[in-house]
Amino acid sequence: METLSAPTEVTYNWVDITDEFFKNIKDLQLGELLHDGHLFGLFEAMSAIEMMDPKMDAGMLCNRGHPKPLNFQQAVAAGKLKIDDLDPSELIGIIDATMACIVSWLEGHSLAQTVFTNLYLHQPHSIINRPLKAYCIAVYKLLDCIRDCINKAQVFEEEDFQPMSYGYCLGSNPQSVNTYDASLDVNEQKCIALLREQEEELNKKARSSEDEANNLWTALAARIRFTRMFYQALLLITKRDSQSGADCVALLNGCSEMMKVIIKTASKGTQPLENSDSPNAMGFEPMINQRLLPPTFPRYTRIKPRNEALQYFDELIARLRHAWKITSCTNFHTALDFFMEFSRSRACILSRSALQLLYLSPSPASTASLAQAGGPHAPHAPHAPHAFADILRESLKSFVNPPALTSRSPAISTPQAREFVENFLARCVRPFAVLVQVCGHNRARQRDKLALLLDEFAALQEEAESVDAVVTGAAGVAGAGARACFSTWVLYHVLRLMIAYLLSGLELELYAVHEYHYIFWYLYEFLYGWLVSALGRAESLAGLAGEAARRAEGRRGGARRQRRRTRPHHREGLMCQVLQNMCGGFYKALVAFKLQGKIRMPQSEFDNEAVRYKHRFAPLSVFAPPLVHYHEFCEMTQPLQYENPAILYLGGCKHFQQARTLLETITTPDQEITDLLKVAKTNFVVLKLLAGGHKKESTTPPEFDFSVHRHFPIIKLV
Repeated sequence: METLSAPTEVTYNWVDITDEFFKNIKDLQLGELLHDGHLFGLFEAMSAIEMMDPKMDAGMLCNRGHPKPLNFQQAVAAGKLKIDDLDPSELIGIIDATMACIVSWLEGHSLAQTVFTNLYLHQPHSIINRPLKAYCIAVYKLLDCIRDCINKAQVFEEEDFQPMSYGYCLGSNPQSVNTYDASLDVNEQKCIALLREQEEELNKKARSSEDEANNLWTALAARIRFTRMFYQALLLITKRDSQSGADCVALLNGCSEMMKVIIKTASKGTQPLENSDSPNAMGFEPMINQRLLPPTFPRYTRIKPRNEALQYFDELIARLRHAWKITSCTNFHTALDFFMEFSRSRACILSRSALQLLYLSPSPASTASLAQAGGPHAPHAPHAPHAFADILRESLKSFVNPPALTSRSPAISTPQAREFVENFLARCVRPFAVLVQVCGHNRARQRDKLALLLDEFAALQEEAESVDAVVTGAAGVAGAGARACFSTWVLYHVLRLMIAYLLSGLELELYAVHEYHYIFWYLYEFLYGWLVSALGRAESLAGLAGEAARRAEGRRGGARRQRRRTRPHHREGLMCQVLQNMCGGFYKALVAFKLQGKIRMPQSEFDNEAVRYKHRFAPLSVFAPPLVHYHEFCEMTQPLQYENPAILYLGGCKHFQQARTLLETITTPDQEITDLLKVAKTNFVVLKLLAGGHKKESTTPPEFDFSVHRHFPIIKLV
């Protein structure tokens, strides 16, 4: 029999690989990593789950030390959940807590951890209290309407919205892993009728009650009325009807009035207990759906506080009311500006989705036809492909008025020219539809999607030049550049995309301060200058086309009527000059700061400006005009490296002064112009002081304050 011996001491044969490691990494360029496909990599490490660990396993999260959560039947049997004889304050507390859960869902958390922690929503048919039963049924319909709106728009990311219902039946189809409630299988009109009926009964109770009870019943009626009107407004937005505009605005205005009452009476409902994750004292069980969550990293869900949630709803109503104004935008350029401005306000996912539906109005037929034309990754169709092509046709006419799109024009006298123009407009549908859709994503995702969209516009730019050549040849116009209408229109949008891409890096704080100078340099020297030139060319081409039309009209009608030449792009061109001067002022100031050692630079062994420059401008390399490469940047900016910083500060002063002068010529300033004017005035004073030698010996870096304007900061001397 073998005897047990004492365990032998374990020895390790350690090998020092430090020298070999540093020897091998010499072959790697800056930014490169070595990865072996057979090793346990970062993706596997982030995807790994340690079972039974409360930090890693969602099924174990917070289960230790907590009593077992009670479901609807158990809570009713234990006397912890009232289904009848609820006081108005209890009903107000339940409704306000549910609204807070809905806001938490709209901010990216799951339904299982937010709205459906409300036990009353698990079995509404078992609730005896009629107002609460009607409200719970309406919540199901409201959730379904919200999810339908967001799914149709398709502008959400995983951090914005979680569409999974975790087996809860939101629609009328009873395919549910959870208990199905037959009372939820109601149509929209019946749901609205239920809410209206309870609203009238609550108002009767309010009129027949004493003052304090009257206030409670009135507050409860306001919440039921708000739910009804909000649901009706979302239905009109999701199923947009051109005749429903006044009704939708009236409903949203009514929601705003009811929200004032709700916010004012928020303290009258039951409040959540201290040191509790439950949003209300009764009816909510945060852990009830824990086992429904997938086995991934648990996400802690903190329900929005009631006062913040109600304020969120109030702002949401205002955003939806503002979004409805897109229906009055008849010009594509105006609509695109509206989308971009709406996006800059950091709107929520529901209002962004509603704006997409109000303008694009997708239908199953148009979606299928566009997907067939644009490939498997085509977005939803705006109106229909042919309808959106007509919108783009009108946009072309209003921007540059190409002769090829006017009636009885010799430019479309040949079948080949007509075919080229129609094919080009059809080809424009997808890139411009995607552009509108990109404006609906959150600001961080927009930058990524703009980089991909630039490739499509590069191909469109080449096609526009071909169309111009064919149309010009068919019309017999001398010089291909004389009628570069289509390419000018595409170039205008291309330049706006390039500018938006670079400015988004400033807004998202992606650039280090020592990178600012070549970002502002590129905007100042090239992009805004090209944009001003494109707008000027568009006005000239439109003027030529208008003059030709007037001459033809004069030949037909006899006397020629003198018309004053209009400048439709004057204000936009003026703003481009303002922004160009702003960028010039920042560029010269930054170079001066760099020469005086007031900007912290990375250590040389960790720095390669050429790599950073290439990385920042890589998506712009597919276009014509071609990208200015790093060596060209160095050659063009080399003289400034030997310039006196005081001269550079004075040059920056002149740019900010010129921007200020141009801004003050605008007779109807908006908030954007007011903010730019403040930045220009402040920076003019700062650079004037620096040019005079103020803090000349100080090496303390300046601060760049983006609180006034998201792209152009105020320079502060610390």
